Amino acid sequence: MDYHERDDSGAGGRTRSTTWQDCALLFTLRASKKSIGIFERLLSQCERKNGWQLAEQSGELNPDGVQRLLNQADWQSEQVMKALRGYVAEQTGSQEGVLIVNETGFLKKGDQSAGVQRQYSGTAGRVGNCQIGVFLAYATQSGSAFIDGRLYLPKDWLGDRQGSKLSGIARQTKFATKPALARQMIQTAIDEKVPFRWVTGESIYGGDRRLRRWLEEQEVSFVLAVPRNEPLWVEGFRQLPASEIAQKAGPKDWQRLPAGEGAKGPRLYDWAVVPLWRLQVAAEAHLGHCLLLRRSLEDPADIAYYVVFAPRQEASLEQLVKIAGQRWQIEQGFGLAEGECGLDHYEVRKWQAWYRHITLALLAHAFLVAVRAKELK
Repeated sequence: MDYHERDDSGAGGRTRSTTWQDCALLFTLRASKKSIGIFERLLSQCERKNGWQLAEQSGELNPDGVQRLLNQADWQSEQVMKALRGYVAEQTGSQEGVLIVNETGFLKKGDQSAGVQRQYSGTAGRVGNCQIGVFLAYATQSGSAFIDGRLYLPKDWLGDRQGSKLSGIARQTKFATKPALARQMIQTAIDEKVPFRWVTGESIYGGDRRLRRWLEEQEVSFVLAVPRNEPLWVEGFRQLPASEIAQKAGPKDWQRLPAGEGAKGPRLYDWAVVPLWRLQVAAEAHLGHCLLLRRSLEDPADIAYYVVFAPRQEASLEQLVKIAGQRWQIEQGFGLAEGECGLDHYEVRKWQAWYRHITLALLAHAFLVAVRAKELK
């Protein structure tokens, strides 16, 4: 792969760069020399991308320089993450973009890393000693890249002021649920005018009514997974669990459609839509709710449920299936970011250092996405 190519055929005449040097310019000047070196190493074939390995790749005798960059150097990860969002929007942006929210776990052995405790990790598929990061990915036809990430802090951590102080967590930091972190990241994308039309995510986010209601207030369309027992409105002021509402779908309502491409070909499922009731004023008549159902071909009893909010003319079954299928993009993104960019290879404990490492890894991942998108053209 050539890391020194440039594509000058960007939409609207804008120059689109895919060189690692230009990505490295997203760092503040005070940290740029070390940052560029680390950025190169994150794109290398180095098997592990922790402090020692990155230092060895840079020809250094110890990881002190890497640790200094992550812990003491004068640069703001928030500024770099903002620049990253602009870079991703420039490289892959589309008004039909989809924001995908999901989380991943980072298994840890000790109890000193910010936010670590015994909690469920989807990465491990069990309860384990880990940190949880909530991430936002951006997907278009040109590719999918991460544009934000937040470290989830359990309530116990915020109650332990001594532990928070040692980990560099600001005293004013307040507890935020994972859906609340998702809302913060989506709001940031809106404020920075990242072009997108849809939001999708797993049931831990779709099952949060406050998040769904907030997205409706912003008139942001969504296809969000919900638990089978999620109470939803039907037939006026009556609420039923999603699994019971699904029984309203008759045999003729189901269609077999692909939800994107998988490792073994199209991901085929049977799909159906059941209308939901929504209290609305006349000005909102163009908006609607429905329950999207996804049924396994191997086991018809295996049904997934999604709440949909969108303009009625945009809510065709084919379109909703396409959006629901975008969630696999973030899973693939985690695999690429961890396998090739060292997303989960960090050996830092402090709050700020976590954000700095994650920001560097996501920037490296965005660069790979931009280069690969160009190669596919």
